[in-house]
Amino acid sequence: MATNGTPLVEVRNLKKYFPITRGVIRRHVGDIKAVDDVSFTIYKGETLGLVGETGCGKTTVGRTIIRLYTPTAGQILFDGVDITRLKGEALRRMRRRMQMIFQDPYASLNPRMTVGAILSEPLLVHRIAQGKEVRARVEELLELVGFSPYFVNRYPHEFSGGQRQRIGIARALALSPDLIVCDEPISSLDVSIQAQVVNLMEELQDRLGLTYLFIAHDLSMVRHISDRIAVMYLGKIVELADRDEIYLNPLHPYTQALMSAVPVPDPEVEEKRQRIILQGDLPSPANPPEGCNFNTRCPVVRDICHRTDPEFREVRPGHFVACHLV
Repeated sequence: MATNGTPLVEVRNLKKYFPITRGVIRRHVGDIKAVDDVSFTIYKGETLGLVGETGCGKTTVGRTIIRLYTPTAGQILFDGVDITRLKGEALRRMRRRMQMIFQDPYASLNPRMTVGAILSEPLLVHRIAQGKEVRARVEELLELVGFSPYFVNRYPHEFSGGQRQRIGIARALALSPDLIVCDEPISSLDVSIQAQVVNLMEELQDRLGLTYLFIAHDLSMVRHISDRIAVMYLGKIVELADRDEIYLNPLHPYTQALMSAVPVPDPEVEEKRQRIILQGDLPSPANPPEGCNFNTRCPVVRDICHRTDPEFREVRPGHFVACHLV
């Protein structure tokens, strides 16, 4: 693991609910529990992978950590500072240290701005540089992601998807952050380009000492880039462990089903493996089931699973799981 064991981000009992309203007077009738009592730690220099089904709350966790969303409850400690209570200038200064790479490189770049304007905007907004310093920093950022400085005056529509995502990475690096939330940065790219972008991110992490929260669907890619992996289901983290531990010895039934879907490049092993097919549909986050969120689809469900929400606890050194049967 690339970490030195010092926590950079500590998330404690984080909740993010989106209100459901009805009628002309917008009467509050319920909540969408996008993130419901999530706790984990990201150490300096590591990559924490976050995986789960579409709609389970992965992106909401990432956006709430860097305060693009205001949390409903809980604490987010960034380098020891509780940023859930920060406002105004104090939050603005802290935001220099955390950035985000968005999922869609076609939607996240302003089509009316040149590459130079896109990369210089954060420097000007935070008053990091002025005049010739801005131009020099923009050229340095372009070189970091493998571009020529002559690309400064080009517009986003002149680049391919992979090249646009490199511009998004350069923009995230502009303020020299400590933490970068990577919200499925390769999911919209061709397979041949995905490896190039991931390799670039790993090189930048080694060179600049970055810390990543890597949100993705591709389980094999998450294993490649991550030091530890957290598995989310319906707003909760159900398992968190070292990447090899969670792939070779998953303990939660949902994690076991996920890992059984990862193909193995060995015909003999693949023939003997048994897929775990989950029955039923994902419940609504507006009305999650009583007890364990997974009890409607769990193949080994028990009576206690319908009554009591399992505690997220450490069952082995560094291996956390939320299941009554473990």
